[in-house]
Amino acid sequence: MITIQQLKLKPGHSPKELEQKILKQLRIRPEQLIGWEIIRQSLDARKKPELFFSYTVEVKVKDAALEKKILDRTKDRNITKTTRKEYCFPQPGEIPMEKRPVIIGTGPCGLFCGYLLARHGYRPILLERGESVENRCRDVENFWQTGQLNIQSNVQFGEGGAGTFSDGKLNTLVKDKDGRGREVLRIFVENGAPKSILYDHKPHIGTDILCKVVRNMREKIIEWGGEVHFQSQVVDFAIQNDSICGVILADKSKIEANDVVLAIGHSARDTFQRLFELKVPMEAKSFAVGLRVEHPQELINLSQYGTKESGSLGAAPYKLTAKTSGGRGVYSFCMCPGGYVVNASSEEGRTAVNGMSYSGRNSANANSAVIVSVTPEDFPDQGPLGGIAFQRSLEEAAYRLGNGRIPVQYLKDFSGKEGRKSHITAPFSPCMKGEFCFADVASLLPQPLKEAFLEGMEHFDTLIPGFADDFVLLSGVESRTSSPVRIHRDESMQSAIHGLYPCGEGAGYAGGITSAAMDGIKAAEKIACTYQPFENTVTG
Repeated sequence: MITIQQLKLKPGHSPKELEQKILKQLRIRPEQLIGWEIIRQSLDARKKPELFFSYTVEVKVKDAALEKKILDRTKDRNITKTTRKEYCFPQPGEIPMEKRPVIIGTGPCGLFCGYLLARHGYRPILLERGESVENRCRDVENFWQTGQLNIQSNVQFGEGGAGTFSDGKLNTLVKDKDGRGREVLRIFVENGAPKSILYDHKPHIGTDILCKVVRNMREKIIEWGGEVHFQSQVVDFAIQNDSICGVILADKSKIEANDVVLAIGHSARDTFQRLFELKVPMEAKSFAVGLRVEHPQELINLSQYGTKESGSLGAAPYKLTAKTSGGRGVYSFCMCPGGYVVNASSEEGRTAVNGMSYSGRNSANANSAVIVSVTPEDFPDQGPLGGIAFQRSLEEAAYRLGNGRIPVQYLKDFSGKEGRKSHITAPFSPCMKGEFCFADVASLLPQPLKEAFLEGMEHFDTLIPGFADDFVLLSGVESRTSSPVRIHRDESMQSAIHGLYPCGEGAGYAGGITSAAMDGIKAAEKIACTYQPFENTVTG
């Protein structure tokens, strides 16, 4: 296989034009080309508004002799021989599996763990405290319209996890030497996601498509012998001799299990509390908090593309980072081009926000969290659950500010100064899911975090002109960026409680849909390496 990098074509080109470029680069005739596949597509906007797509492609030619000839004669460093590493699920272990593995949570970690185990004959039982994605969508829409919160079925809880009501971004910084990341994308495509996510530099699905993909994955798990139970909250754990032997549900029923995958997500605060009471080793970890920031999407398009109209490129994204004079990191998080700010609350009397996009990314505004790093030293409570207490204090303040609605404020009022209106010359409307009201958002963040936030905004304005204009919209509070807890595990991915596998974002080992899914796959591999599958294994 031959890899060609940095093949550049203007947006709007046809597949035929890309193929012609491949033939020209390799100096071969059409009949010598067997096939090609896009491995990566990114946008080169260094000379905007003149834009180019830059491709990496893998090419198969008619025989090994021709491949060698091409590689021998080329002096182009962008043309190389490559061997793709395909993902391979491990061979099963030797111990007979007596009790079916239990997976707590059906976010990306639990869902992908269950998918791989079910496909290979381990018949997992998935337990979800919330509703199926179909019912969950109705519950979430009802909350946004009426303010009536279902504490078990909301933006945080339910099939698909918190990432379902987000932009559905699938990029990750986790190194993929074993092919798990590409396998995650392949499984998404297998279940209805667009094939472009396999090569897009910044792949995303969008909430509307992600809901369908999640449902399809669940149906496959059931078809392959697994079970998926909704409204099945795990409230306790049966432990004997430092080994897991089962889980207790809210209805007092018990499911016996020797292997329990803890894929609970970053908002399962009651579960963290119970694990702490059971002395499962854990620690508070650093994360970040801040506010959602909204701009007109045209402003972001102009900065990133050199034109307000995005055309076939779609709404422009951005990614920004800064280091403040006080040493704190400030950065954009979960950026949603053409998206919505959403009320993402999961507890009564507390307000949290997040960002969401549909696959079309076609709302009038761009939004992103601008968040400031916090460490356990910032938490009033110095115990393992101190980060949760810190989050709750911010969310309670946000709830009081908006009386249950999302509190919103212009940046000029937040900062207490005016004068920058050069790009956003007049107020514009928020794009939000859930009721909102204008309030004193400036009172939400502790003073050191507010100062770091404003310093970060000023820096970002030098990168995207207009980013810190007077009429930029701020809303809060963005508190659920990642888990405030890390549950300890060893090289076998097990806790000090043997058979308990803390994994994914909730346990502190992932950050986003893809990395959480990859961690769930790793947990499935650990279980499979130990046990023989049940009969009637599905390998397709």
